[in-house]
Amino acid sequence: MKYLRPISLSVLLSILLLLVVPVSFAKNAIDSVRIWPSPGSTRIVFDLEDTPQYSYFSLSNPDRLVIDLADTKKNFDFAKLANKSPLVKKLRYSSAKDKSGIRVVIELNKKLDSNLFALPPTEPYRNRLVIDLDDKNAPASAPTVVKHNNSQQSRDIVIVIDAGHGGEDPGSIGRGGTFEKNITLNVAQRLAKLIDAEPGMKAVMTRSGDYYISPNKRPDIARKHKADLLISIHADAFTTPQPRGASVWVLSMRRANTELGRWMEKSERHSELLGGAAEVIQDTASERYLTQALLDMSMDHSLTTSYDLSRKVIGKLRGITRMHKKIPQAASLAVLTSPDIPSILVETGFISNPSEEKNLNWSKFRQQLATSIFSAVKTHFSESPPDDSLWAKQKRHTRTHKVRSGESLSLLAQRYNVNVGAIKAANNLRSDVVRIGQVLTIPRT
Repeated sequence: MKYLRPISLSVLLSILLLLVVPVSFAKNAIDSVRIWPSPGSTRIVFDLEDTPQYSYFSLSNPDRLVIDLADTKKNFDFAKLANKSPLVKKLRYSSAKDKSGIRVVIELNKKLDSNLFALPPTEPYRNRLVIDLDDKNAPASAPTVVKHNNSQQSRDIVIVIDAGHGGEDPGSIGRGGTFEKNITLNVAQRLAKLIDAEPGMKAVMTRSGDYYISPNKRPDIARKHKADLLISIHADAFTTPQPRGASVWVLSMRRANTELGRWMEKSERHSELLGGAAEVIQDTASERYLTQALLDMSMDHSLTTSYDLSRKVIGKLRGITRMHKKIPQAASLAVLTSPDIPSILVETGFISNPSEEKNLNWSKFRQQLATSIFSAVKTHFSESPPDDSLWAKQKRHTRTHKVRSGESLSLLAQRYNVNVGAIKAANNLRSDVVRIGQVLTIPRT
């Protein structure tokens, strides 16, 4: 039998080098992709393992946005990506500029304006590439209309309800995994339903779904709809689980002087980073708008009204939950900076507190929150309705009477020259019985 000669180490290494296929080890990779559609725009977010190095350009016929990501693996399957955007057809790969990078093509349904920017890691997210696609030709939101009467001299009271956070910005996250953005949207929707069911009132939502709106833009939505009031709904959080209870906030003329207030101001900046507020990141002088707004004389009335309403909201919330603070609190928050619109921010409880997180996940408690806020708002506008509103018109055409001993509905109807049925309807009475001391609304004919 003939034996083979041993192979030398140098020969063996040479053979191994010939067999090895050259591999390019890219530094970056796509962990996930999310598509956030909102009215007239769509945000696409790439979560990446490292800081993205990118370039992009647009193509037409058909409309596309092409993004080149340098030194990035082709590891993500776009075919499995959930897409509910009316502006985006699909995402796919195309031939890359070089072997170490990838090219991603976003197929569009129409020509869109695009804005791309990278964001550093911010809990709970890693490195991100954000693509904002805007349809400048999207139909504008419907103008405010009168729902319950035909007179142009008596309009609805318009209340803008702002569900805090949304989309890329989950807000605070409870120990049980509850996202603040979901709590706020649900409570806001319930409050809007109560307002819309009230004759002479109309609700407008800053967001109706899970998408991001910069805190600085939310007051602009209220101004666009000529709102009489802006209510921003949030769920509080703190660094420890002990704090609990609801609170109501108004705009401070200076930075907050409480630990919780400073924490909220810091959290708002954090939310801007989570949501990818490029205009805040790029504009280092963003505080100028707030400073100018605070100097506006019209802020005086807005702040006074906001404080008065806040006290009423606190009074109603006391009946259903513990209050963290018994008087309105003040902080410098962007969502409250509208100089001409009374604005309040309601913290419905501490999502960082395990027991309150459970409450906020309870449907009945969310409804109680909405009902309490609505009751305070209704009381406020009953006392001080806008001059040109339906409620102001009705107030001018009504009187009140405190029932004395020996008085009856028929006697009051004769005294005020109205019929008994009109008095019963104005006071929701089911019988002709009245009590001594009862305050009745007497309609004017």
